[in-house]
Amino acid sequence: MSDVIRLLPDSIANQIAAGEVVQRPASAVKELLENSVDAGAKHIKLIVKDAGKALIQVIDDGCGMSDTDARMCFERHATSKIQTAADLFALKTMGFRGEALASIASIAQVELRTRRENDELATRIVIEGFELKAQELCQAPVGTDFRVKNLFYNVPARRNFLKSNTVEMRHILDEFERVAFANPEIFFSLHHNGQELFHLHPGNLRQRIVGVFGKDANKKLVPVNEDIEVIRINGFVGKPEFAKKTRGEQFFFVNNRFIKSSYLHHAVVSAFEELIPKDAFPFYMIFLDINPARIDVNVHPTKQEIKFDDERLIYNYLKVAIRHALGQNAVTPSLDFHQDSGLFEKYLNQQPHQTTVSPAEAAPTLEIGTEAATENGTPPVKKESKPGTSFKKEVTERDASNLQHWESLYQNLNAPLSQNPSQSTQDAWNAPQSAPEPIQSGSNSGELDDLDHSFSKNMKEPYQIHASYIVSHIKSGFILIDQQAASERIIYEKYLNAIEETNVGVQQILFPRTLRFSTADAVLLKDILPEINRLGFDIQEFGGGTFIVHGVPADWNGQNEQKVIESLLEQFKRETDLRLNATERIARSMARQSAIKRGTFLSIVEMRELIDRLFACSMPFKSPTGRNCFVTYDLETINKQFEL
Repeated sequence: MSDVIRLLPDSIANQIAAGEVVQRPASAVKELLENSVDAGAKHIKLIVKDAGKALIQVIDDGCGMSDTDARMCFERHATSKIQTAADLFALKTMGFRGEALASIASIAQVELRTRRENDELATRIVIEGFELKAQELCQAPVGTDFRVKNLFYNVPARRNFLKSNTVEMRHILDEFERVAFANPEIFFSLHHNGQELFHLHPGNLRQRIVGVFGKDANKKLVPVNEDIEVIRINGFVGKPEFAKKTRGEQFFFVNNRFIKSSYLHHAVVSAFEELIPKDAFPFYMIFLDINPARIDVNVHPTKQEIKFDDERLIYNYLKVAIRHALGQNAVTPSLDFHQDSGLFEKYLNQQPHQTTVSPAEAAPTLEIGTEAATENGTPPVKKESKPGTSFKKEVTERDASNLQHWESLYQNLNAPLSQNPSQSTQDAWNAPQSAPEPIQSGSNSGELDDLDHSFSKNMKEPYQIHASYIVSHIKSGFILIDQQAASERIIYEKYLNAIEETNVGVQQILFPRTLRFSTADAVLLKDILPEINRLGFDIQEFGGGTFIVHGVPADWNGQNEQKVIESLLEQFKRETDLRLNATERIARSMARQSAIKRGTFLSIVEMRELIDRLFACSMPFKSPTGRNCFVTYDLETINKQFEL
């Protein structure tokens, strides 16, 4: 029997390895940007076309490579970052495995141009599917120009699994922002399909955050800075009032490397305990500087997970540091026993006048306010008072007079009406007290008890339980309706039909409103703006992350447009149901945002309308997210609960 185990060719082995290292265009962007940072670049430019599917180009002014290094960098396990196994525990660079460029070259068409400062000519290398096509000298500035074209062109199955350009571009923006945050002293720019999205000048971390998230981000930042012997913690956390219902603005960096850690995230959330709701997520950007020997970064292909030698210690340090920062910046409530008493007295002087006035206080007030003679005929002598005393007494007298007028106005409120009121007043008071009309005989009269028509009728009216659920009678028992789930189903189908039929009424607003978003959110909003406008909005892009609202849906309930669109974007970004297209996802997000929430009190008319509209839906049983809209309880099942 012949041998069956063979050594795989390098081209196939690299394609297999690329499945772990390069999962999507954003993975290639991350590796190329980190290589530019490791090369000591001060200016890095990222150019993307078709969300990285057609082109990913990174241009930097780093140290460059020689012609030999330029060819060697595409070999698997070829790296300049480490030489021995001990170097893994003293890493100061982002890359170290030597797999990224080999993996990229095996699944794309790659062109590299690089020149060192002392070289007169640059080196140009062209590789397609790990096959060298050209290596020659050329003219190029100092640094490296790396171009990746037609990613996954020779692996069609992987290319078919890529998401839409909107989703893939969102991942690219995430990777770009993480590298930019970790290196605020470096200039970064990002161009997508010929349009510049980011132009980030060198600066400090606060300036970089403002450059990415917009000017409004500056007011929600609380600095964190703790230098301990074991670890140094610095960065920013968001004020509690700016916490969001969805994730997306939480960043951990260990030695400038972005990581994901649910354990450390729990430490931050614990520091915000009782300051934010349980279902909210605070903003934070925390940098941990620690001895490389105390961590292990070689535990995941993407290097976004690391291990600490004492994770519990890091947890406690992080929690205490954030608590300290919130306390120092007066975010957490505190008792100040050294408050200025003058402010307190000023506050008391502004309080409404009390209804009871002592004689000692009333006498000098009346004396100053009159010019009558005294008993012996001499004019009253006005006593000297401190500055401001006369004004205070005049204000007190005026308040007392106003109070008497208001009391006289309402003193007969509970008294019986006069015998001859005006006709309009009589109609207004008597209208609610009119007797109900008798029940007319009809098809339903046989189902009601003749002795208690009104009682049976009232029992059939729906009513609320804890302002969250609606009870409605049916022939076989009753149904319990979740008002929020039912409202989501109604609004979801309404918006879905509106998008498909495009006949929603638009209510133009008198003064257009300006909405500002971060660059990443603005890119996403621009892509889905046509679908949003078909819901009844009239929103136009103004440029620079700014949008102008000219109109809202005709049945708009007066919500804040900025918050509604932000919530829609967050829910749209975190939507993981692959079966839904963009239209259905927008309709679902709008339904969640506009639905009647639990805790909202409804009148009988509103409850009836909700029930009627729910059962007019094509799918009244489930909400758009799959929750039950109602549960039915039949009398037979209820009776069994009370049987012996």
